[in-house]
Amino acid sequence: MTTQHPDASPVGIVIATRNRSAELAEALSHLLTLPERPEILVADNASTDDTRALLARDFPQVRVLALPFNHGALARNYGARALDTPYVAFSDDDSWWAPGALSRAARLFERHPRLGLIAARTLVGPAADPDPLNEVLAASPLGPAADLPGTQVLGFLACASVVRRSACLDAGGFHRLLFFGGEETLLAYDMAARGWGVTHCPDIIAHHHPAPSSRTGRPVVQRRNELLTAWLRRPVPYALARTRALAAEARHDDHARQALRGTLARLPAALRARRPLPPHVERAARLLEGPAA
Repeated sequence: MTTQHPDASPVGIVIATRNRSAELAEALSHLLTLPERPEILVADNASTDDTRALLARDFPQVRVLALPFNHGALARNYGARALDTPYVAFSDDDSWWAPGALSRAARLFERHPRLGLIAARTLVGPAADPDPLNEVLAASPLGPAADLPGTQVLGFLACASVVRRSACLDAGGFHRLLFFGGEETLLAYDMAARGWGVTHCPDIIAHHHPAPSSRTGRPVVQRRNELLTAWLRRPVPYALARTRALAAEARHDDHARQALRGTLARLPAALRARRPLPPHVERAARLLEGPAA
């Protein structure tokens, strides 16, 4: 492990990417102008386009973790392990951090030892429109905690999150079974289960510039992962009820049918990795879902 320079930023940035070199170049151009001058690591999920050539040619100051195959969200775990900064900000290849956001995040971590993850306020596109998730997080019924900043939550947007590196790795990071799509809830559960605080802090700002159309298959994968998360961490009656509901919908909806097939194919692995939430985290999850949960 290397020793950090005393003037180095305590926050490093990890970007997981695959075959999106143009978007990645734009994100890096913004991140490299940040006043904090954070170390940036790109975890490349075995891209077959010109990503690695572009990084070597145009961004030699950026570290590259060249993964031999596509690990999905796990690339973020590999990137976090490769850094030695105490805090890690995750970006996607279409997102970046506002100037000063990472310094503010570092100060919050330093003041609040139990703080494990900060869910930032996300501004979308050139017009910097507020992401609808901002309001959901801000209105979390979990409210504040005396030893944490912001509002307690059990969800976040990965590309707009900053973690205490040790807390994220302590919780196991992003789960292998989910790959990509709605993988954040499970990590929030696992961090809370280990006693780490997960909060929304709206003065920490990230910018997200997603493509106008959603990625192919993303809604199916997200629904599959929601159900897998239930089987991995929630009570069996809850998971069964969610499975029955998806099965009923699958009779007349192709997306639901695909999500159900994907869940059933991974269900044996989910059951082997099953680790129910502690009662206080399960109560928090139920509270967030409302009376119908």
